[in-house]
Amino acid sequence: MEHPENNEEYKGLTVNQGVEQPSIVNPYINLRSRPKRRQFSVGEYVEGIVKGDITMLSRAVTLVESIKPEHQAIAQEVIEKCLPYSGNSVRVGISGVPGAGKSTSIDVFGLHVLEEKGGKLAVLAIDPSSERSKGSILGDKTRMEKLSVHPKSFIRPSPSAGSLGGVARKTRETIILCEAAGFDKIFVETVGVGQSETAVHSMVDFFLLIQLAGTGDELQGIKRGIMEMADGIVINKADGNNIEKAKLAAAHFRNALHLFPAPESGWTPQVLTYSGFYNIGIKEIWDMVYGYIDFVKKNGYFDYRRNEQAKYWMYETINEHLRDSFYQDPLIADMLEIKEKEVLNGQATSFTAAKKLLDVYFNQLKK
Repeated sequence: MEHPENNEEYKGLTVNQGVEQPSIVNPYINLRSRPKRRQFSVGEYVEGIVKGDITMLSRAVTLVESIKPEHQAIAQEVIEKCLPYSGNSVRVGISGVPGAGKSTSIDVFGLHVLEEKGGKLAVLAIDPSSERSKGSILGDKTRMEKLSVHPKSFIRPSPSAGSLGGVARKTRETIILCEAAGFDKIFVETVGVGQSETAVHSMVDFFLLIQLAGTGDELQGIKRGIMEMADGIVINKADGNNIEKAKLAAAHFRNALHLFPAPESGWTPQVLTYSGFYNIGIKEIWDMVYGYIDFVKKNGYFDYRRNEQAKYWMYETINEHLRDSFYQDPLIADMLEIKEKEVLNGQATSFTAAKKLLDVYFNQLKK
């Protein structure tokens, strides 16, 4: 293509033809010759997991998190065959306000537990997903510098994908796989504090709440929902000039806990202070956690809670499948846009539109 600047009206100006640029794709690469990743059978997945093969465990977790029906079918078979090998771990949920130092604390907690108790540790870190892009950074490993290179640890960041309480939808199944792989300690880190942290509470044995001091009125951190679920509260960054503030915050939380009814377990939640950065007070926290586990195993609450959790997740799975079945129905998908416009134009209320959609759906099931 000729440059317009070379026209006669632009005398004294000449623009040379550019050099033709080569393709950005390497012409010597044969894309079709790349080998496809081998598909493993259910038996191979189970065998690898039970042997403690981390690569096979990671691939199985990826299947569990996949939304493809064919992946889900394999994942459910793998989980079912791994069930007899699971249930032999101590599951600890760790929550707290953003910036409270959850990831840094897990790094310190994990190293302490591995050194003191031995065994293997799996950390299931839940990373918040963007509401706009639906993407996640999955960068929690960068804050767990020592634990991420420890030979006895397995850190798996997962996107929250908008699920309740910041817990990845498939975290409970991942716990089963990790236990089958021989991990006798499981940490579940949540996105942050919210009134909907029930999801984490319903899959762990001990719920640890990390709080901060010196960030204003400590009473703002006392939320009834989250406080009632906590089996232990720890105040982080209790070092330097912050020690007195941390002690004051601990006193506030202890007073607040007296206002709540006694937990079903019969355990009185403790409030401790520590410094994750300087590794101060970590032993006391784990003495508290294992003291709780011994306490609830003796009075029978440990098994009772595990059974209640299994029942809770059965109903959650039913709700999830019903919701998916409803929205994936072709007739409902066509009607949704029409009913949505009727609601927006004031031709129908939200409740009547929803009732009509549900009536159509249930009438189809009867046929």
